[in-house]
Amino acid sequence: MNFFRGVMGGQAAGPQPSGAETIQKLCDRVASSTLLDDRRDAVRALKSLSKKYRMEVGTQAMDHLINILQTDRSDSEILGYALDTLYNIICNDEEEEQDESEDAVTPLPVSGKHKNVSVPDENAQKQADDLGAQFTDTFIQDPEHVTLLLTLLEEFDFHVRWPAVKLLTALLKNQGPQIQGIILVSPMGVSRLMDLLADSREVIRNDGLLLLQQLTKGNAAIQKIVAFENAFERLLDIITEEGSSDGGIVVEDCLLLLLNLLKNNSSNQNFFKEGSYIQRMKPWFEVGDDNSGWSAQKVTNLHLMLQLVRVMVSPVNSPGATASCQKSMYQCGLLQQLCTILMATGVPADILTETINTVSEVIRGSQVNQDYFASVNAPSNPPRPAIVVLLMSMVNERQPFVLRCAVLYCFQCFLYKNQKGQGEIVATLLPSTIDANSISAGQLLCGGLFSADSLSNWCAAVALAHALQDNLTQKEQLLRVQLATSLGKPPVSLLQQCTNILSQGSKVQTRVGLLMLLCTWISNCPIAVTHFLHNQENVPFLTAQISENLGEDERLVQGLCALLLGICIYYNDNSLENYTKEKLKQLIEKRIGKENFVEKLGFITKHELYSRAAQKPQPIFPSPEQMLFDHEFTKLVKELEGVITKAVHKSSEEEKKEEEVKKTLEQHDNIVTQYKELIREQDAQIQELKEQVTSMTSLSEQLQATITQQQSQIQQHKDQYNILKLKLGKENQGQSNSQGDGSQVNGLQTEELTQLREEVEELRKQHSLLQTQLGDKDALISSLKSGAAQTVEGPAGASDNTELLQELEALRSQVQSQSSEISQLKTERQELLRRAEGGSSDTLPSSDSSLDAAKVAELESRLAAQTSESERLKAEVKSLSESRVELEQQLASATSTVAILQTEKAKLQTDVQESKKEQDDLLMLLADQDQKIHSLKLRLKELGETVEDEDDLDTRDQTDDDEEEEDEDED
Repeated sequence: MNFFRGVMGGQAAGPQPSGAETIQKLCDRVASSTLLDDRRDAVRALKSLSKKYRMEVGTQAMDHLINILQTDRSDSEILGYALDTLYNIICNDEEEEQDESEDAVTPLPVSGKHKNVSVPDENAQKQADDLGAQFTDTFIQDPEHVTLLLTLLEEFDFHVRWPAVKLLTALLKNQGPQIQGIILVSPMGVSRLMDLLADSREVIRNDGLLLLQQLTKGNAAIQKIVAFENAFERLLDIITEEGSSDGGIVVEDCLLLLLNLLKNNSSNQNFFKEGSYIQRMKPWFEVGDDNSGWSAQKVTNLHLMLQLVRVMVSPVNSPGATASCQKSMYQCGLLQQLCTILMATGVPADILTETINTVSEVIRGSQVNQDYFASVNAPSNPPRPAIVVLLMSMVNERQPFVLRCAVLYCFQCFLYKNQKGQGEIVATLLPSTIDANSISAGQLLCGGLFSADSLSNWCAAVALAHALQDNLTQKEQLLRVQLATSLGKPPVSLLQQCTNILSQGSKVQTRVGLLMLLCTWISNCPIAVTHFLHNQENVPFLTAQISENLGEDERLVQGLCALLLGICIYYNDNSLENYTKEKLKQLIEKRIGKENFVEKLGFITKHELYSRAAQKPQPIFPSPEQMLFDHEFTKLVKELEGVITKAVHKSSEEEKKEEEVKKTLEQHDNIVTQYKELIREQDAQIQELKEQVTSMTSLSEQLQATITQQQSQIQQHKDQYNILKLKLGKENQGQSNSQGDGSQVNGLQTEELTQLREEVEELRKQHSLLQTQLGDKDALISSLKSGAAQTVEGPAGASDNTELLQELEALRSQVQSQSSEISQLKTERQELLRRAEGGSSDTLPSSDSSLDAAKVAELESRLAAQTSESERLKAEVKSLSESRVELEQQLASATSTVAILQTEKAKLQTDVQESKKEQDDLLMLLADQDQKIHSLKLRLKELGETVEDEDDLDTRDQTDDDEEEEDEDED
């Protein structure tokens, strides 16, 4: 530390060390010191010397500083000093660093050559730039050094992150492509840089914007990565937070970064459009009624915003992408907002000019946008169309040149591929539509065409040529325009007036504009060629202009005259006998010479301003004098130069052969065209059928998948239905299963619904049958109960049993009587036998014995009869007893049957309740199924399928139900 104090302290006696020696000692201190404080103080001293002794610090201390960045990562203070020192030796900007009191050191004594430092001149600045590039090359020799800076960006400490951002920005300024390549291959390199935009410290965020500007210059790959890192969202948020167009320099930096990301990058442009970021640009252009006091920063911001809109709809973009962006800008109201600025008062001239250019490209080639622009009126009294107001500025020589160019560009874009607009402009020139009380676009164009200002002549001629571009109808309509030249003279046609001005020898710019108008007018229009040739002065004038040897400035006019005469040859229909194709070619050969004619024709494309105009549609000229060529006219020259050269060199025989070949080709072309149309129609039909097949196939696959899924759901439903039947009485499980069935039945189709309806109908019939059977059983049980009761109560309730008992008692009494009679007869018989035995001994007389024998025989026969009758009665009594026993058995059986039927009745009632519950579940399932079928029918109707109306089905079902009820009533 004594050495360091000696170096950085007060002046000591003796010779003072030079700056290089001091820097060398500090470098040794950085390399050899073991204490962090010593190294920190040495690096801080190097930082204080790095601006004044840039060369010495850069050559001696760079390696030590890089080593500090690698080894002392734990100390943010020394890292900040090292990064600031590297920034000072690499950066070429002559900016004063902020004063930091804690970093202040005592200045070193300098040698004589450093005492008086003058302001660097250009050579000194160039040397400084070379020095910065040299140190940058040294730093990036090892790509790991750049990777090390990227890792330091992850440090949140302000004294580390901010110097790292500034150092990386300086490296990109000096060696952009090399640093971009290193960052591109570094893992998460771009993502770390994008995190700077989310830093809450505005200093780091704003310098991060500058870093990303340098990073995205000219590297499409990095631009895409930055865009997909949500850059658009973050940048637009920052612009909104900073006040949009009223914001400060931060808004400008954001807009510059957006321009880097979008310009000439179709991928990012598409991402910007698809992300709906165009809609977020609309609030930028909301200006108030009071437009006074525009600050310079607001003008810059709005200018960049307009450029951003133009990048999205630039003519150099692909037509599809441009059309899509134009559509989005109209739909979100951005075009309307731009037109509001266009017609507002108090807008600065450069903003108004850029707004006109922006509106021009937003409407270019878009029919919807062009129609809207045609409907815009200026806030004047009376209101005038915006087109008329702009044309008034274009033909006014007191307006700024750039503004007049912008208006011309706007008019060209309005008419680009807009035949409707072309017709409206030409219609304002026709006699039938001219309104003397108002100023029309046609009147302004004619006034500019024949004014004394050559720039107005040129602009009006080009504008009118765009009204005729690729529009044969309007070329023929413009031939009807008549102009009144002066009082007392007949009107002349517009075509004739243009040729009259040409022949008067006006300025080159005026003649060039008129010649471009005439060439565009009569090209591909034989009727216009005939009208032009009908004036006997036109052809001699053109041949005289071409054949003369004029100065350098007149060569362009000669070339355009040759082009106009060539168009008269190529599109000549030979309707004028004096000016047929052949006669015009002979005239060229005699008066001019074919080679000379072709040479003069080539003057057009060789002109230096021709190639400049051919590059972009927008007319951009450094001065009015250089405003000679129009972009669309260069296309016409390129198209016609070759065919005119061939037409001039062809002989009459070749011409005839070519005509024949052309006719044949036209016939073949017609045939081919017909076949092409047929093939195109068939291709369209085939394509349509293919699309239908594809859609039907996909629909079939979807339906097949749905059917498969529904079949599985039906099977599940059946299984669960069977489970429900088996698990009756378990209400909780039954409810969950029924809910599961309800969730699964939604996939059933119409066939399954019909089947379920039939099953429900069968269940209804079974339910009715069970109810009938149950009623019969109840009646039978009631009758059996009453019969059993009557049997128990006695004769009052059982007539059949009473009769049987009475008959049984009668038979018993009869048997007893017959038994008594038999006993009496037996007694009489025994008496007779005893008497007979007694008479034999007493020798009774024969008559009495015979009477007794007869009586005995009668008694025996009666006895036999009574005996048989008694036997019969006994058998009958026995059978009646058996019947009584059988009846008693039947009564007992009926009593047991009553008990059984009561049990069966209870069981049937339980079954009925369960059947009702199942019926309710099925009705719930049917309701869910009806809802699903209704949604499927709606879907099928959306797909174009014919679906039978549900009302018809309901009517048919109701009819079937009525018929079944009638059949049941009849039964």
